[in-house]
Amino acid sequence: MARPSDYNPEITALICARMSEGESVRSICRDEAMPDKATVFRWLALHAEFRDQYARALDARTDAMAEEILEIADDGTNDTVTDNDGHTITNHDVIARSRLRVDARKWLMARMSPKKYGDRVENVLTGGEKPIESKVTIIELVAATGA
Repeated sequence: MARPSDYNPEITALICARMSEGESVRSICRDEAMPDKATVFRWLALHAEFRDQYARALDARTDAMAEEILEIADDGTNDTVTDNDGHTITNHDVIARSRLRVDARKWLMARMSPKKYGDRVENVLTGGEKPIESKVTIIELVAATGA
């Protein structure tokens, strides 16, 4: 069966539903029943209703990532192992991998939805009771004549 290439609202709805669950466009397009990634981006350029649906799916995907972060952080399944002597020891590799998974999601979320998940930067101007004064100076250049 060939990949779909003609615009199809049912397929775009399925793509957006999968994105909303946290799946990337790249992984969705690996599915042989789905269109190629280039086709999806062409559809986005041509169809406003798909662009709107896609934007909502991106927002939902960042929320799904937030839920994944909680699941990763709460899952301590392999944080400890038992060695050959029967002692329980901490598995630092698993903990480091979990930290990497959380940090990667946080980084992506901050880029995909900076207003909601990005670092807050606040500029505060201090220095007295007076309002800020703005001064503009216009310099008039006079061309030199050979006189």
